[in-house]
Amino acid sequence: MNRRNIRIKVMQVLYMLESKIQGSSTSLLNKEFDKTRNLFVFLVHLIHQVALYAEVESQQRASKNLPNSADLSVNIKIAGNLIVWQTLESESFKKVVELVKPQQWIEEDYVKNLFRQLSESNEYKTYILEESRDKSKEKEILKFIFGTIILGSENAVDYIDEHFTNWEDEGDMMIGFVLNYIQKPAAIDFHDLVGDEKMKFANDLLQTAIDKKSISEEIIKPKLNNWDPERIAMIDMILLRLGVCELVYFDTIPTKVTINEYIDLAKEYSTEQSGHFVNGILDSIHKELVGNGKIQKVSFKGK
Repeated sequence: MNRRNIRIKVMQVLYMLESKIQGSSTSLLNKEFDKTRNLFVFLVHLIHQVALYAEVESQQRASKNLPNSADLSVNIKIAGNLIVWQTLESESFKKVVELVKPQQWIEEDYVKNLFRQLSESNEYKTYILEESRDKSKEKEILKFIFGTIILGSENAVDYIDEHFTNWEDEGDMMIGFVLNYIQKPAAIDFHDLVGDEKMKFANDLLQTAIDKKSISEEIIKPKLNNWDPERIAMIDMILLRLGVCELVYFDTIPTKVTINEYIDLAKEYSTEQSGHFVNGILDSIHKELVGNGKIQKVSFKGK
């Protein structure tokens, strides 16, 4: 998870707090990270279920009243995919499945339709013709299931979006997570996708924005000119507060990075004019803070 995703989560928690949604800042932030973990576990679980459905298909066809030769010879190679079983047998994944219960979001018809699409593809037909289990090909077929069968299906993406409100915000990040998992399954910590350093940044940014709210607003308000602070979009004010906090209190983050990040978030999450508005206000604040010697950034050049 990168810092941009963390900034989004902190922004969302501050929005919830400003909207009087009940819960402590820490618990709300943890719930946001839980949503990320749940979505990731669901996607991995879904890939597994599509692969394992080969056995279900085989059993169902073989149990027909009058099965033909094709019904009795369904290839189930993919159900024994090395990556799938490496994950299914890992204690880490077993525990996270028990915690998250991704099966609650799985419908058999949904999996069946995905498997049927897979079984009709040339990639799948080529895969099952290979008797050996080359690890690179085991990975490639899972990438195909995820990237083409799941993400390439409008119905499948709608299904994910319907069950996970964070898919729209985190879809690109999830694609990266899943591809990293397929490439190096043993390296994935399903319980902690953030890491200690990024979690500390998230908590520090959130707490600083809360603790320094009055100070940051005192810095922002003189720059608003004819704007009434009460009529500024809540998201814009939250982004400005976060930007000021990073400029003043986070000495290892370059000022240009901070300003550009919050301009981009304003464009994506607020009004059409918000990117220009946030840019102008933060740039003005930055120049004043630099002039007053209130921004002291740590330089790592030469280290």
